[in-house]
Amino acid sequence: MLPLPTRCPLTGGEIVVTRIYCPDADVSIEGRFAVVEPPFARLTPEQVRFVEVFVRNEGKLNRLEDELGLSYPTIRSRLHDVIRALGYEPGKEEAPVVDRKQVLAELDAGLISFEEAMQKLQGGD
Repeated sequence: MLPLPTRCPLTGGEIVVTRIYCPDADVSIEGRFAVVEPPFARLTPEQVRFVEVFVRNEGKLNRLEDELGLSYPTIRSRLHDVIRALGYEPGKEEAPVVDRKQVLAELDAGLISFEEAMQKLQGGD
């Protein structure tokens, strides 16, 4: 089974799921469902592997050096690439960039209230 795309492969626009099927119950549910992109979906396969190794080694960079056979500066650079791919700036504690279209799609689909949408748009997550 193929993974659900999070953007239209032709235009890059928003994807709206209109039908969900459960093979166990042979039941289909139709409606408008927003596709919410998990944060790690933004990472390349190489970045996901790096995060897995990072977590397995409890974030200890010296252990990553040994396992990956890379220098400390290279590991720091890869970690910063992952941090940026997740929407943050390394070394700063700031909120990730808000995807306004996603928030509005969630509001339109009834997944969040107006108040929750305003909070997300104002950076209050």
